[in-house]
Amino acid sequence: KVTIKGIERELICPACNELFTHPLILPCQHNICHKCVKEILLAFEDSLADGGSESSNQSSPRIKISSSSMDRIDRISRTGRKRNSLTPRSSLFPCPGCKRDIDLGERGINGLFRNVTLETIVERYRQAARAAIAIMCDFCKPPPQESTKSCMDCSASYCNECFKIHHPWGTVKAQHEYVGPTTNFRPKILMCPEHEMERVNMYCEICRRPVCHLCKLGGGHANHRVTTMNTAYKTLKEKLSKDIEYLLSKENQVKVYITHLDLLLKETECNSERAKEEASQSFEKLSHVLEEKKSEALRAIEASKNLRLEKLQMQTEEYQGLLENNGLVGYAQEVLKETDPSCFVQTAKQLHVRIQKATESLKSFRPAAETTFEDFVVDITKQEEILGGLSFHSSGLEIPEINEEQSRIYNKALISWECPGKTDSADTYVLEYHKLNREEESATWQKIEVCSKSKVISDLDDDSSYAFRVRGYKGSICSPWSQEVILRTPPAPVFSFLFDDKCGYNSEHLLLNPRRTSVESRAGYPLLLGSERMQVGCYTTLDYIIGDTGFAKGKHFWALRVEAYSYVVKVGVVSSNKMQKLFHNTHDVTSPRYEQDSGHDSGSEDAFFDSSQPCTLVTLGMKKFFIPTTPAAPKDPESRILPLPSSLGICLDCDKGKVGFYDAGCMKCLYECEVDCSGIMYPAFALMGGAAVHLEEAITAK
Repeated sequence: KVTIKGIERELICPACNELFTHPLILPCQHNICHKCVKEILLAFEDSLADGGSESSNQSSPRIKISSSSMDRIDRISRTGRKRNSLTPRSSLFPCPGCKRDIDLGERGINGLFRNVTLETIVERYRQAARAAIAIMCDFCKPPPQESTKSCMDCSASYCNECFKIHHPWGTVKAQHEYVGPTTNFRPKILMCPEHEMERVNMYCEICRRPVCHLCKLGGGHANHRVTTMNTAYKTLKEKLSKDIEYLLSKENQVKVYITHLDLLLKETECNSERAKEEASQSFEKLSHVLEEKKSEALRAIEASKNLRLEKLQMQTEEYQGLLENNGLVGYAQEVLKETDPSCFVQTAKQLHVRIQKATESLKSFRPAAETTFEDFVVDITKQEEILGGLSFHSSGLEIPEINEEQSRIYNKALISWECPGKTDSADTYVLEYHKLNREEESATWQKIEVCSKSKVISDLDDDSSYAFRVRGYKGSICSPWSQEVILRTPPAPVFSFLFDDKCGYNSEHLLLNPRRTSVESRAGYPLLLGSERMQVGCYTTLDYIIGDTGFAKGKHFWALRVEAYSYVVKVGVVSSNKMQKLFHNTHDVTSPRYEQDSGHDSGSEDAFFDSSQPCTLVTLGMKKFFIPTTPAAPKDPESRILPLPSSLGICLDCDKGKVGFYDAGCMKCLYECEVDCSGIMYPAFALMGGAAVHLEEAITAK
């Protein structure tokens, strides 16, 4: 026999946390009170109408249900509407047992079966709990007598006298079924909720619920596999009995597990107390250190105060001595009364020196000690930051490392990190960053919680350096901070454009990708045929291409990548006033002698660069960056050749008339010069031979 009290947890409704009252079986096989179903459905419907879903997961609808929903339940009950009217527009029901949305079907609540067996068990539990409380007769005149039996057909309880009166011999009522006193009046026959006049006599194996013959003939179970109720009863009872027998046969094993769990409970208690004690000791150590530092600081301030007071007191006494008939002045006045020259001279010489010092001190008065204690202000900013990040550290939790190759800053900042090992990886990460400012010694870290291993950060200031760091979290345990990585933002807002495939574009020599973000020059037959007609020492002209968007004012920045195999690439800017000259150059050849970046030291490059160039460009090629020949440029040709950065940035300031070329990885300026910004300025590119240029892609939120 199973003790009724031991199964109490199985008799509690998951919605109201009380004993079941008229429990219904949901399609997910969980049970819930009939009233709780209505309350949750109405609250769920209200939340859908309001655009929210907070009410769909409430643990106690009887407490949290709104008053308006309760009024609706009462109105529906009073008006006597059909049972179908209780079904809200939405057939979804948030089951509090499995935390999933369950489809109740077209009939909603009306399609749910009442769990009569569970209701009977709950009533047994209630009777065992209130054995000393009697069930009173429903028909006695006050005061009512204790009932002796309950009629299952009348759903009422009677004492002996009232039962004889309402169930006389020889009448139909005398044939009613009666049991001992109870408040649980279960139906004698289980009726179909969809066809209320039909009793269930079959069991649907697909839906796992009782059905009637009408459900099988033309209802929703027409094509389902069904069996007779007796067969289902025997099969399920046999399976349940076997499973129970198996569990009972494993009683010793279950007891072993329970004993082990009891030990784990005690061990957890002990370990938690030990952890609390260790944490308390750690904080006490910190407290002792702070107390010692506090005592040292207070002693230092007290010693400085005493020394300053002593100096100021002595200075006060010295100045009091300068008053008439007091101190030094009074003594000097007495010396002046001496009439003997020898004696006067003997005393007055030393006295005169003291009087002179006193006179000088009056001319430039300065206190002997400062009154402020600015030197004794304790700066605890860093300590506050460290204490704010105080947490449980795990030696097994890997310290993440920021990947500097994958992290970059362009229009936004993309920060990526990885863990060296694969064991005990973190669940979440915290990324912190702050702007480096020379004026502020201690900056405030901005904190972002991230579930992945990368994060895009927006709204960073231009031309600024930022420090980034990351740490991993697994529950309440965190790893130490990673090593800080410093990245610099572009000197100006990023300018977005594509290659122009119309203005001056030479499709025979240049090839654009479909997105117009890459251009490639191919050294094919046209170049060979052109070179065959040229004399030795000359080469054909460059193939130019510009951006499809320009600007006339402001400061803008863009970046690009040049393939390592590129022979000659020129990048820079061109004005709309000189664009016609750029694309309609009458010269078919360009001599190396007059090429601005040829390195030929003929003395004529400067004049050519200043007057003849239709655009401002720098030369790239063979993995090198060539600084143009200008009066300010180094005379040594080797010093004008720099390694080509992986990403080259260009910054044009129309207001100041300057263009700068940057290493976009570290935002270091490689070369800067003046440029004529009259007209609309466009990004300009030139390629010759085998070469390719790719525009830097903008960083998106994903």
